[in-house]
Amino acid sequence: MAARFRIGIDLGGTKIEAVAVDRLGTIRGRRRIATPTGNYRATIEAITALVRMIELEIGEAAPIGIGMPGTISPITGLVKNANSTWLIGRPLQRDLETALGRPTRLANDANCFVLSEATDGAAVGAEAVFGVILGTGVGGAIALGGRILLGANAIAGEWGHNPLPWPAPGEIPGPACYCGRSGCVETFLSGPGLAADHRRHGGRDLSAVEIAASAARGNAECGATLGRYMDRLARGLASVINLIDPDAIVLGGGLSGISALYERVPLLWRQYIFSDEVVTRLLPPVHGDSSGVRGAAWLWPPEEEA
Repeated sequence: MAARFRIGIDLGGTKIEAVAVDRLGTIRGRRRIATPTGNYRATIEAITALVRMIELEIGEAAPIGIGMPGTISPITGLVKNANSTWLIGRPLQRDLETALGRPTRLANDANCFVLSEATDGAAVGAEAVFGVILGTGVGGAIALGGRILLGANAIAGEWGHNPLPWPAPGEIPGPACYCGRSGCVETFLSGPGLAADHRRHGGRDLSAVEIAASAARGNAECGATLGRYMDRLARGLASVINLIDPDAIVLGGGLSGISALYERVPLLWRQYIFSDEVVTRLLPPVHGDSSGVRGAAWLWPPEEEA
């Protein structure tokens, strides 16, 4: 008998969320708990407990997909590139499958986001979609024909750890990044990166959301900071368009709610893109904060039997 539901789990740095999604994409159950930061074994136990709670709610066992920071190395089977550093070097998929007693699919959280928005979200029907996470970090992922492009090294779309393109003199060498390099896109375009840039230019200690709100109210200092941010975002996305030429780019994460980005950035990126016309669309997410957890559920497509 075909499974009626898929369970999606979003393993975040501060929270773990689980949903049950039916075959039409409707969320039928949802649970959320705090992430046991720094404790690997407790993380496994928390995910297992969430699955039990969701399955009690829907009345049956279901296939499980998990969106995670970083990715599973195709060579070692261990977690790599995770900003939730207590996961790095751990056999997360093996340990979860042992704890849950069934096959479990894991993917980078940005991959889950783009899968959701390409399947039944902002970019439905588009052949090539680039998904962007602008939050505590900066992630990216590619969907082609509604399927995630994983890549030979499982890092396709990881533009956040490329250098910021066409840097201005004041942007070199750039802020230090946790990856060990300086000037990564993430250090400029993440929420903390935006806040740090505001401080470097003499501004008050404000969060990225506060800076955007003050800019919208006409504050000149915050407006200048947001202007620098939008130009950097335009440069970063222009390099993506020059490389993979997607039909659509969908923004996710906390900074995707800055409405000015969708009008201003496509005007700015024209000067950096190697084309006389640019038809790539820059779109807000349809499913908002639920995109990642819904995409995790879609790691088991509705047409595929679990």
